[in-house]
Amino acid sequence: MRTLDRTRSELADFLRARRERLSPAEVGLPSGGRRRTPGLRREEVAALAGVGITWYTWLEQGHAIGLSVTFLENLARVLRLDAAERRHLFLLAHERLPADPGKTWCLVPPLALRLMHDLAPHLAYVLNLRWDVLPFNAPADQLFGFSAQPPRWRNLLWLLFTDAIIRERIESWEEQAPLMLSSFRRDFARAAQGSDIRELMDELEEVSPEFKTWWHRHDVHAPCTGIRHLVIDGQAEPFEHTSLTIDENRHLRLVVYARQREGTALVDVIKRDGSFA
Repeated sequence: MRTLDRTRSELADFLRARRERLSPAEVGLPSGGRRRTPGLRREEVAALAGVGITWYTWLEQGHAIGLSVTFLENLARVLRLDAAERRHLFLLAHERLPADPGKTWCLVPPLALRLMHDLAPHLAYVLNLRWDVLPFNAPADQLFGFSAQPPRWRNLLWLLFTDAIIRERIESWEEQAPLMLSSFRRDFARAAQGSDIRELMDELEEVSPEFKTWWHRHDVHAPCTGIRHLVIDGQAEPFEHTSLTIDENRHLRLVVYARQREGTALVDVIKRDGSFA
């Protein structure tokens, strides 16, 4: 089991390794002639991060000192950490990763696209942090009519509260819509207040009284999996649905709906063979 002492040592090693891989020129500093060690000096990192050299030296030596989220963000910027390295930095420091800037990434990995289409005849589509519907397969389009929507409004939350087709497809919409909205609140909490997610909330409050009422209840419903009845040809059919993360850093996840089969879980449907039948 990891202890705080061991974590401090790992953090110190991680910072030294990342400092030594950077050249002064990469951070806008003069080379200063010959250097005894590769990369940036401790005093250079300290100055760029806005802390004292003694304090930063203690950090790299593994001393037990307090770390603020603001300092860790500055350090990630100075050391040019990518998303995975930034996450690792916060884990080593035992700090919660700050809210994502709320960027609504639209680049879906090719393999995820292939798997999504291979899931047919099951319904599948990809959502981002804002719940924009990015790619979708033919069964999902046939049932939910995604392609009929302009890309700007092809957002699952927007359609849930404004589109008559979606409302008719979901049996007991008055019960299901608040649950789906409370699941969305978890993603909303991860985005910055100045993001386009906030703009979506403002627009929905203007056009949907139900959204405005339920949103201000502040209900939180964590699970994104279970049974939902969808109305097809006038008959409500039970569908198992689940959400699979395909890119954690970009907040992309694959949503799958499969007709419920007696004695068969959705995970078994997905794993039965390589074709995802």
